[in-house]
Amino acid sequence: MDRRTFLRAAVIGTSTSVAFGFSVAPEALAFPAQTGPSPYGGLRAADANGIMLPQGFTSRVLARSTQTVPGTGYPWHSAPDGGACFANGTGWIYVSNSEMSSGSGGASALRFNSSGAITGAYRILSGTTRNCSGGATPWGTWLSGEETDLGYIWETDPTGAQAAVRRPALGRFSHEAAAVDPDRRVVYLTEDVPDGGFYRFVPSTWGNLSAGTLQVLRESGGTLSWANVPDPDGSPTRTRRQVSGMKVFNGGEGCYYRNGTCFFTTKGDNRVWAYNAVNNTIAIAYDDNLTSNPPLTGVDNITGTAVGDLYVAEDGGTMEICIITPNDVVAPFLRVTGQSGSELCGVAFNPAGNRLYFSSQRGTSGSSSGGITYEVTGPFRTSV
Repeated sequence: MDRRTFLRAAVIGTSTSVAFGFSVAPEALAFPAQTGPSPYGGLRAADANGIMLPQGFTSRVLARSTQTVPGTGYPWHSAPDGGACFANGTGWIYVSNSEMSSGSGGASALRFNSSGAITGAYRILSGTTRNCSGGATPWGTWLSGEETDLGYIWETDPTGAQAAVRRPALGRFSHEAAAVDPDRRVVYLTEDVPDGGFYRFVPSTWGNLSAGTLQVLRESGGTLSWANVPDPDGSPTRTRRQVSGMKVFNGGEGCYYRNGTCFFTTKGDNRVWAYNAVNNTIAIAYDDNLTSNPPLTGVDNITGTAVGDLYVAEDGGTMEICIITPNDVVAPFLRVTGQSGSELCGVAFNPAGNRLYFSSQRGTSGSSSGGITYEVTGPFRTSV
């Protein structure tokens, strides 16, 4: 019996929680999520943009890599990746990373008015490498991570008014995503390597990331603790190899914090993890080995809504963004057709929660210059 068959046999057909030796919060007693019907119903035939959506939802193309964003003079960056939205007076801003190599990465922004029309597009970070994912801060900045050995986190201004600032105190490693926990005043960080760690940064002064302590999650006898990383610079010894007993995660990807829990994804084992910061415990919120006919494979960027739904984008798989509900049901929310050589990324909601943004990194061409950034509008639920 292979691992997939064995693990499914332990779960399918039972109502027992699977926490793999860890206690879970009351709201998570049904972990891991199981395949089921979407609260929005099934997907309809692909629209004019090649996107299959539930009834009542529509899509539009906002920008295409190397082409001028309509209504602006700005050519959209190649290989769009992680993103987030920020309120901006009467409208909002969507920022998007560029996962280009050799100093050709960075990040750009789209500015919207209150009606959702694009009123501007511009660069907010240049000269960096493989900017993959990141995270928004409560003080209104975008943390952009370099997914390269000894990469940095860059703190950027979504409005473009202030120059981006390198934040070496957050460690030098293959950065993926960041999620700010305002309750404990820390920043969680994922590492995109097969033997990576799950980190948190404790700023010396809240709201200022210039100094602080980098820690990594370790495990001993089933008990979790946070250990200081002796040398956040990672040279000559990489940060993930400095702390004995560090809990290893296979290819850290997206990261999202909500109500005491940090959800993050690992692509190597196709899992969504739930770190309960209140009780200092961890559980597997989703694993494709632990549900029948798993809709979600190639887990990548993750975001969520106020009602508790998680949205997880696929790198590969069937090019879907899947929803995981508070009732621990996982189902497709949308599917992009005709782009099997790409990946979906940059999932983020506008401040009102009624528009979802995401990108197909390589679009229909399968090339980084073929990226497409989309918006989906519709009746996103406001209650469960």
